[in-house]
Amino acid sequence: MNEPLAQRMRPKTLAEVCGQQHLLAPGRVFRRTIEYGPSGTGKTTVARIIAENSGMTLHKLNGTSCGTGDIKAVLKDIGTLAGAGGILLYLDEIQYLNKKQQQSLLECIEDGTVTLIASTTENPYFYIYNALLSRCTVFEFKSLTAADVEQGLRNALKKLSESEGTPIRMEDDACAYLAESAGGDLRKALGCLDFAVTAAPITENCKRVTLEMIQQVTKRTAMRYDRDGDDH
Repeated sequence: MNEPLAQRMRPKTLAEVCGQQHLLAPGRVFRRTIEYGPSGTGKTTVARIIAENSGMTLHKLNGTSCGTGDIKAVLKDIGTLAGAGGILLYLDEIQYLNKKQQQSLLECIEDGTVTLIASTTENPYFYIYNALLSRCTVFEFKSLTAADVEQGLRNALKKLSESEGTPIRMEDDACAYLAESAGGDLRKALGCLDFAVTAAPITENCKRVTLEMIQQVTKRTAMRYDRDGDDH
């Protein structure tokens, strides 16, 4: 079974990331950061690219599933041969860690033995322990524009054509409609595109994705609403 299109399209370099140029343009820096913003805007992708190109020993944890024991296992590398080049901890969904778990990271971040890159969909000033925030820099990821999403869709169409060995053509109005209806969430747009391409018939040795097909897989414009969060 194939991975979801959004996973297959994850950029491998920062230059491939759609949008977020206020953070990713030449000269911008990430170090000991907490990245925050809506879903599908590239937080996890950017963190992974930086982590995997850092030259440090990389550990990845997710706040939804990791426990205190997982954090302690990472910290055990401090001062060992495994951590000689530095330790980079990539922590996704950090808002799910409790206060005690977040506190366990303070000392190693303070003395520089661990570099932290964390991401969250929630406002960190409400969900992250203040002492940890004071030792990090917060970068906000903004919702992608329709143009950013359309660029991502065009890149995906090219990759799908190459991988399937069959040219895929998407009507301009269909691409524009999908980009607008995604509500700034590229992952959502790629999921709709993947479904439409799979269902598209082959005519004249080419798969054609029409506006009507896209409208069928996007029943309503994506709207962000979080009862207790920033969008509210």
